[in-house]
Amino acid sequence: MTFTPAILRAHAHRDECEAPESSLVARVRIARATTQLERVVAFYHDGLGFPVVERFAAHAGYDGVVLALPGAAHLEFTQRAQDVSRPTPGVDDLLVVYLPSARQVAGLRRRMERRGYVCVQPVNPYWLDKSVTFEDPDRWRVVLCNAASL
Repeated sequence: MTFTPAILRAHAHRDECEAPESSLVARVRIARATTQLERVVAFYHDGLGFPVVERFAAHAGYDGVVLALPGAAHLEFTQRAQDVSRPTPGVDDLLVVYLPSARQVAGLRRRMERRGYVCVQPVNPYWLDKSVTFEDPDRWRVVLCNAASL
């Protein structure tokens, strides 16, 4: 099929009409399964300081914890008793947390290190001079980035 200017304009108009408006999104929740719920919650709540907004147990076979992220977003971790293993995430599977200054990145890094978490080297060199990276107990990586360096 040949794409004429008229066809391209028609496709562009259709995409504009079908694209959702960001104002229609009420909230975002990132949900992830784990086999070590309490260790993961300790990392995100005790280490990173995300507040716990909800806990549930034995809800349709799931235990879980929901943590608040900045804005209206939530981070949920669930665990099922019969799950004994999870796939290992890749080294580029990241949750990036932007902090206002290098001082705040350094402060949160110290907090994490006092709790026994160790920085890991990012694979993508983009993060080298502006952030620090930690792995949670499931080996998902969290990048603490200095937003002022962007």
